[in-house]
Amino acid sequence: MSTLLMQTTPPASGASGLGTIIMLVAMIGIFYFLMYRPQKKQEKETNAMRNGLTVGDEITTIGGIIGKIIQIKDETVLIETSGDKTKIRILKSAVKCVDVHAEDAQ
Repeated sequence: MSTLLMQTTPPASGASGLGTIIMLVAMIGIFYFLMYRPQKKQEKETNAMRNGLTVGDEITTIGGIIGKIIQIKDETVLIETSGDKTKIRILKSAVKCVDVHAEDAQ
C-alpha cells in the first residue's frame, strides 16, 4: 500500500500553456466570425439603404410610422403619412426599411 501513496503526478510541461493560448486564440476567432463580423455587415447594409433613399420611396420608421418620402436633405427626410397630406420631418437614422422603391411604385 505504501507504493500507491508514493506515486506522484508528473511535473507540468510547457505544452499545456501553449494549448491554453491556442484555445484562447480559437475562441477569439469564433467570437469574431459569429458575432462581430455579421453585425458590421448588417450596419453597412443599413447605412447603404439609408444613403440610397430617393423621393417617392415608401418607408417605415423605427417607431412604426409608414409614409412616402417627399423631400430629402442632409440628415433629415420629409415624409407624407396619410391621404390628408400630413407631413413629418424625421432623421435618416430613424428609417427602418424601404417598403416600396420609387421606381417600383410607378
